[in-house]
Amino acid sequence: MTDLLWPGDERAGDLMSDAAFLMAMVRVEEAWLHALVECRLAPAGCADDLSGLVSVDDVPQLAADAEGGGNPVIPLVDLMRSRADTVTAWWLHQGLTSQDVLDTALVLTLREALDRLDDELESQIAALIRLAERHASTPMVGRTLTQHAVPTTFGVMAATWLDSVVDAADVVATARGHLAAQLGGAVGTLAATTELARLTGRQHPTSVAAEVVETAGRRLDLPTTRPWHTSRSRVTGAGSALLACTDAWGRIATDVTTRSRTEIGELAEPAAAGRGQSSAMPHKRNPVLAVLVRRAALAAPALQSTLHLAAATTGDQRPDGAWHVEWATLRALTRRAVVAGSQLTELLEGLQVDTRRMSATLDASAASVLAERRAVADLVHAEHDPDADPRPYLGIALEIVADSVARAHRRRGAVS
Repeated sequence: MTDLLWPGDERAGDLMSDAAFLMAMVRVEEAWLHALVECRLAPAGCADDLSGLVSVDDVPQLAADAEGGGNPVIPLVDLMRSRADTVTAWWLHQGLTSQDVLDTALVLTLREALDRLDDELESQIAALIRLAERHASTPMVGRTLTQHAVPTTFGVMAATWLDSVVDAADVVATARGHLAAQLGGAVGTLAATTELARLTGRQHPTSVAAEVVETAGRRLDLPTTRPWHTSRSRVTGAGSALLACTDAWGRIATDVTTRSRTEIGELAEPAAAGRGQSSAMPHKRNPVLAVLVRRAALAAPALQSTLHLAAATTGDQRPDGAWHVEWATLRALTRRAVVAGSQLTELLEGLQVDTRRMSATLDASAASVLAERRAVADLVHAEHDPDADPRPYLGIALEIVADSVARAHRRRGAVS
């Protein structure tokens, strides 16, 4: 996919593209048909591979035809039936409903995206561990409410970034573990599949229906659970994981853009041909990676709020409109998060830290940034330390870095 209005979109590749989503829907139909055959509800003559029935060339017509029924599954099933052999066409989609196919396809594409994000987060954690350890004692001015405050170290700043990224990685892992196939039939009761089992003389029809679901889930390598047509926590949970990532990354990008300012100059992005150029000012080197990550962080909360609003207004046994608004919203949120993750990984792995500039800025403000130190001395009527060197006034900075790095290592060990 490409998107002129979202620079960097190509970093997400084919994730949740029309073509990818089309093939995910075909996989769901294929897994269900396979399960019907394996559980002896459909004849063995049904095709085992449906991928050849459609191609990316069918996307424009399917998109146009989707308006008639409100979703792309209906025209997809019609198209596949028109191209399949008679037996396959007869049994295709039997016992499913459109939402089963679309929701499970969403889960399949989300799983791929969350796996990609997990890889990016692991790379970021590794880069941040290196930065935190390398600069544990690198002194710099701490800033609060935009003003110089007291001394800190760049290692502490990197450690706080690291904590945020590890937090996000934990949320992503939880959301991925919550993903499950959606296979319930018209109103989530598997009535058609159960009735089919009864009419074909099966002794325990409800058990057969459950077996079909489990078999399809195994084919898709997805856990199965009770139908969740109107319980959208899996969707909002995935959205929350994406938002946790962009929140963490946006915070890092904000620090980078601030410290890349000409008058501060403590940090700089990795250089690359053509990156950071201005169309009018050839002297500039804009922190464009951080700018684009901040863009994603600013856009994500509104998208996630749409998912929550949809979840809160989902009614009956199948929702009207609330379900439909999720699809494009989730695609935008997912692709933008993946793009931002890739951009931030590149930024962190090549981040340039100007330790001399940090030290010079701290020395220039030594008198003011040690005001708190003097106030503490006055509190206990102690003599003021005549040494105006701000470097010893670092509190538990080293311990903060060590604890953050240790936590990150524990997590990496737990998931390896």
